[in-house]
Amino acid sequence: MTDRLRIAINTGGGDAPGLNAVIYAVTMAAHRRGWEVYGIQSGYAGLLDTSKMAPLTPERVSGIVPYGGTILGTTNRGDPFHRPVPGVPGEFRDESGVIVENFRRLGFDVLVAVGGDGSLSIAHKLSQKGIPVVGVPKTIDNDLAGTLQTFGFDTAVSTATDALDKLGSTAASHERVMVVEVMGRYAGWIALNSGASGSADAILIPEVPFEIDKVCARIAENERHGKRWGIVVVAEGATPKGGAMVTRAPAADGRTEVILGGIAEQVAAEITRRTGKETRSLVLGHLQRGGSPTTFDRLLALRFGAAAIRLIAEGHRNVMVAFRPPEMVAVPIPDVISKTKKVPVDSDTILTCRDMGISFGD
Repeated sequence: MTDRLRIAINTGGGDAPGLNAVIYAVTMAAHRRGWEVYGIQSGYAGLLDTSKMAPLTPERVSGIVPYGGTILGTTNRGDPFHRPVPGVPGEFRDESGVIVENFRRLGFDVLVAVGGDGSLSIAHKLSQKGIPVVGVPKTIDNDLAGTLQTFGFDTAVSTATDALDKLGSTAASHERVMVVEVMGRYAGWIALNSGASGSADAILIPEVPFEIDKVCARIAENERHGKRWGIVVVAEGATPKGGAMVTRAPAADGRTEVILGGIAEQVAAEITRRTGKETRSLVLGHLQRGGSPTTFDRLLALRFGAAAIRLIAEGHRNVMVAFRPPEMVAVPIPDVISKTKKVPVDSDTILTCRDMGISFGD
């Protein structure tokens, strides 16, 4: 394909380390083909207020790869099919038609949509209204179907593991149990990988409903072997057997999901009550989203961005770039949205943890 194309790119949903690397690779790969690239600000909002749209050039993106966040901005409240009506609580309207009209008016040929399940679901709906789309998968939770791994995940796990290392020294000094809450609404990839790497005593994930008595039994086993401290890693979406997710706020402002939080505090309180051990809880929260991407995430993000441009050049549309080692491949977006990739309970990592005596509370 030799046509001079005009590419638009946006970053939607929660931020993740590596977003800037994707933007860099898309920009550089497109410009080497003589194409134009424009950045859409704040998810899809930049196609509603096009005055904030900016051209991306090699000079503009120079040096951005090491930085976390995204130079384009992002939002997880930017669904153009369900936009809040200003001043009218609870009222929403469909502004997707404006998105399509502005996309065409500005002469764009393809939208590179970088995001997770929610953002890619919006991209798919826009593709059904005539906007050609190539998606790039992004989520620190690593729970997007169709791809072995998403960028941002490795950095989030590294951040969580570093926190566990630091908490271990203070827990040992005070002979305390530390309960650490990490992100993971429906899948426990961050909790599993950081917990295993950080030598946790127990890991609680959404895929394995837990019994608090069995977690406490693991803490008691520590005591019998002379270890008077412990680390418990819990994904925010972990649930006790027969229980439900712990939430701290209802869905609002166009969000379809409640805000999770508080499971670590509950687990810590129960450990104290049942064992008498002094126990503290800590929520890592958005620390997991921040910071410079790891080398692995930088390279993965660069590969995603460059592959998106290659797929466009090959004529692919309405597909997502998927990492299926050793290659990047195109998969239809409908095949991956609304399909959470959960931790297989018989995976080698879980088996390894069990062999080392790490409890999953089951």
